[in-house]
Amino acid sequence: MIIRQALFEGRIQEGKEAAFKAYVADKLMPMWLEFPGIREVRVLYALERDEGAPAYPMVLSTMYDTQETLAEALASPVRYESREMTKGLLAMFDGVIHHHVFELGA
Repeated sequence: MIIRQALFEGRIQEGKEAAFKAYVADKLMPMWLEFPGIREVRVLYALERDEGAPAYPMVLSTMYDTQETLAEALASPVRYESREMTKGLLAMFDGVIHHHVFELGA
């Protein structure tokens, strides 16, 4: 299995935490669930971290069978629609997003 994660490094703007989470649930999650070949979508919200560690208030984790399936999902029209929709989320976020791809171990 292949896991692709988007790590939101930075901070959700003060007072916009509830709106941020609602935007993810109401606008983005339905789109992410439509990615072709997607097996799983998880949204993780940070509760705590080690002292001095970078802040990742949200991590988006998606699962695919193969790297080819992931490539198909990333080339799909719904992925580009979701990227456009993500602009509204980024208006409530100060930071950067890092994408990482992992192979699920045994």
